[in-house]
Amino acid sequence: MKKNNIKQTVIVFALLCTVFTFAQQKKWTLQECVNHALENNITIRQSKNRLLDNQQDIIASKGAFLPSVNANMNHTLSIGSRELFPGQFVDRTDNGTGIGIAVNQTIFDGFRLTNLYKQSQLRLETNQLELERIKDDISLNVVNSYLNVLFNKERFETAEAQYQFSEKQLEQVQELVDAGVQPKVNIYDAEATLSRDAQQVTLAENNYNLALLTLSQLLQISYDGFNVQIIDINTPSEALLYQNIRPILKFAFENRNEIKVAEKNVENAVLGTEISKSAFYPTLSASYGYGSNVFFTNLYDTEEDFFTQLNQQKGHRFSLSLDIPIFSRFQNKTTVAKSKIQEENSKLNLEQAKLDLESNIQRAYTDAQAALKAFVAAKKTLESQSLSFNNSKERFDIGVMTAFDLEQARVQLINAESSLINAKYDFVFKTKVLDFYMGKSLTE
Repeated sequence: MKKNNIKQTVIVFALLCTVFTFAQQKKWTLQECVNHALENNITIRQSKNRLLDNQQDIIASKGAFLPSVNANMNHTLSIGSRELFPGQFVDRTDNGTGIGIAVNQTIFDGFRLTNLYKQSQLRLETNQLELERIKDDISLNVVNSYLNVLFNKERFETAEAQYQFSEKQLEQVQELVDAGVQPKVNIYDAEATLSRDAQQVTLAENNYNLALLTLSQLLQISYDGFNVQIIDINTPSEALLYQNIRPILKFAFENRNEIKVAEKNVENAVLGTEISKSAFYPTLSASYGYGSNVFFTNLYDTEEDFFTQLNQQKGHRFSLSLDIPIFSRFQNKTTVAKSKIQEENSKLNLEQAKLDLESNIQRAYTDAQAALKAFVAAKKTLESQSLSFNNSKERFDIGVMTAFDLEQARVQLINAESSLINAKYDFVFKTKVLDFYMGKSLTE
């Protein structure tokens, strides 16, 4: 038995280690990152709770159309001296009990309840659109952060490649110095270059780790063991860029959630004005009551028993009430005036939302065009610098170029490679922004 227990313990431990290793080796895809953010983001969860609250408001506004039903029961005890006849006082104790049920129903209130119900439905629709807008923004932030990880990963790999090249260069210089072809000072220059490249590797690795940390914090997951799946960002082309901004603007004005939210706010403000106007209308309500009373006093001993009195004194009560507003000390008038001001402000907010959206799209389109030009220029620059460096390397190898001049050529090549990486990811992200406004998937 003891051996079996030890064997089971070893198996469980091995399974736990396997699970832990798998968790450490898991690489998050872009789609998984976006899905996780949409499911766990605190702002999104709060927005979903707001929708649940709106649904309860709708239930309450529906219930306002139904009659209210209330049961009541009271008991009164009176003790003290009473004057029954002039000059004749007695100690009297009275007990009175009342039992009843009442039903109240609003028949007409200037359509206030109807508009309140419409407003609660509209509020739910508005918050649903707001939730979708928040999801869109968070998705874009995740994509941007993910691309930033890939960008820094590529910069890190480029820095490592440069370091490896410097190592080989140092070995080659050492061989040339040993052969007497180059002076010994070239070794010192090569060693200094290797040290600078090692520093750049450290810096690039730190930036890569910081990018991973930023993404993990955005996803609200542990940074320990967090990693992402590397996507090959192929050389982008002009085909990624939209040739005309008009389709983007047209689609955005018709489909973007920020515009729909602003439109719903206008509808809500119009309903608010109608609700304010309902105060000028008369209110008609009806009520029905059913109840009975029981009374006992110590002065008589001929009262019927409790339940007999309860049966004998039962009765119905019907009432119809009409409340007509005449003068409200300008309260109703000012409420309507303020509602109309709010209605006008909501229309202005809609116009501002359209202007902001158009401005953002125009800026994004211009940025994407500029990013494409920068990418094309960086690509040509890298090609030229690669040819120039290869030529300098050949001249250095035959001893007609100094190590300092070769290093200058290499630095220019490194800068060209860095500029191309920057331009590539900048262009890809800015085309993603345009896809965002066109309602396309950001994870494809």
